[in-house]
Amino acid sequence: QTTIFYPTYLCLVLDSVINKLIECSTNSFSPESVRLVGEAGFCSGRVEVKSNQSWASVCEADFDRQDAEVVCGELSCGAPAALQGGLYGEGEGQTWDKEFQCKGKESLLLDCDTSDRENNTCLPGNAVGLTCSEPDDVRLVGGDSRCAGGVEWYDQGEWRTVGAEDWEQEDVAAVVCRQMGCGSTVSVLPGNTTRGFGVDCDGDESALRECRRTYDLLPGLTVICSDLLVQPDIFLTDSMGGVSRGHQGPEMLWGHSFTITCSTQPQYPGGSFLLTFTGSKRTQTQPAVNHSAAFLFPAADDSHQGNYSCVYDYYVFSHNFSSESELLSLTITGN
Repeated sequence: QTTIFYPTYLCLVLDSVINKLIECSTNSFSPESVRLVGEAGFCSGRVEVKSNQSWASVCEADFDRQDAEVVCGELSCGAPAALQGGLYGEGEGQTWDKEFQCKGKESLLLDCDTSDRENNTCLPGNAVGLTCSEPDDVRLVGGDSRCAGGVEWYDQGEWRTVGAEDWEQEDVAAVVCRQMGCGSTVSVLPGNTTRGFGVDCDGDESALRECRRTYDLLPGLTVICSDLLVQPDIFLTDSMGGVSRGHQGPEMLWGHSFTITCSTQPQYPGGSFLLTFTGSKRTQTQPAVNHSAAFLFPAADDSHQGNYSCVYDYYVFSHNFSSESELLSLTITGN
């Protein structure tokens, strides 16, 4: 039996190659082969296909609605909304010389059948422009709130975990919170044990789909955004029939008792409500019982006229969160 000793550097090279092969076998994403070029965002633009390491525009005559459905799906956008030649200008490079014959169910445009174009010219102004609808393709899961949890991206018919390098996590989180309308980032950490595909963001993108994919397998991100709590409701009631509806809001008769109630959806148990009053900068606080709190005023007088709002406070994920209701403008009449 003969033992063969390999140089150390060769072992390192072989180890690197093996790891790359494993990574490729577990990564189902394909390199970018189609894109939409223009100024209207990631899901709108001139259709271009990658051919021999360069990009080629597609002629309108070679592209139909079923082809558009495949492109929108491949880019993780919504259904096609507009399809028109010359909509996003002409490309400076070559023109794709095949006619696509997609059935609409293919995962990639280059998986579709093609045929030779009868006329090998594409007249100016006929480069096809496509607008796909904007999808809800990002979500946060496992955090009991749509604004907290593990980041997932809907891609090619399924939800996939998103990861990022340590120095990219803050930028990715900022984009996720912005896209979901959840305010700013409170915290981000690699809290998901599932490995996801890597994303590289600058931090100022409006949606995650505008970022770059790195195709690395990285620990999934857990993101907590500032707008964690839903907006509470505020409304006024009275037991003496003294309230009426005016042009600027509710009107209360002088001397009548009234109650301002704060409530929120059953998102978390407990918490507290702070009732603020701009007329005198007074505040009152009550614990939330069954997701609401009632503030009683025994007799209305001129000092009660002004704007009220409810602020719901809750401590979760090691942070204090708050959400404020719309203003209730109260007028006192009849004095």
